Amino acid sequence: MATGFGICMAYYGMSFALGNLAFNLYLSVTLNALSELPASLITFFFIGNLNRKTSILVFTTVSGICSVLSVLKEMKICTTIQMGLELLSYFSACSAPNTLLIFIIELLPTCVRNSAVSMVRQALVLGGVFSPVLAAAGRGDGFLSYGVFWIVCGLSAGDERESDL
Repeated sequence: MATGFGICMAYYGMSFALGNLAFNLYLSVTLNALSELPASLITFFFIGNLNRKTSILVFTTVSGICSVLSVLKEMKICTTIQMGLELLSYFSACSAPNTLLIFIIELLPTCVRNSAVSMVRQALVLGGVFSPVLAAAGRGDGFLSYGVFWIVCGLSAGDERESDL
C-alpha cells in the first residue's frame, strides 16, 4: 500500500505540476498524454517477460531521478532536455502503477485477493488526493513539488526493494 501511495502521488502530481516548469504548458500536457499510451502498451505486451518487483523498482527509481533532474536550474540544461527528462519520469510513473496492480493480483491467494487489491487501489487514489497540494506548494519553485516526487518515488522504490511481497 505504501508503494502504491507513493507511486500515484508522483503520477498524478506530475500532471498537476506541469505549470511549475519552464516550458510550454500545452505542449507538455499533450506530450504527457501521448506518453500514457506507450506506457500502457509496454506494460501490456511485456508484462509476461518482466520480473514484477524489479520492474517496479526500476520504474520508480527512473521516475524519481528524472523528476528531480528536470527541475534542477543549476545544471543549465536546455528546455528540450528538461522536457525529455520530465516525459521519461512521467512515462515511468505511468508504468509503475500498472505493474503494481498486476503484481498484487498475481501475488495473493484468491481468498484475500479482492480485499487486498481494493486496499492497494485505495492507496493509489489517496496518493492522488495529496498531489494537487504539492503542485500548488511548488508554484514558485518547481523543485519543491518535483523534489517531493523524487523523495516519494525513492521511498517507494526502497519499500518495494525491502518488502517480501
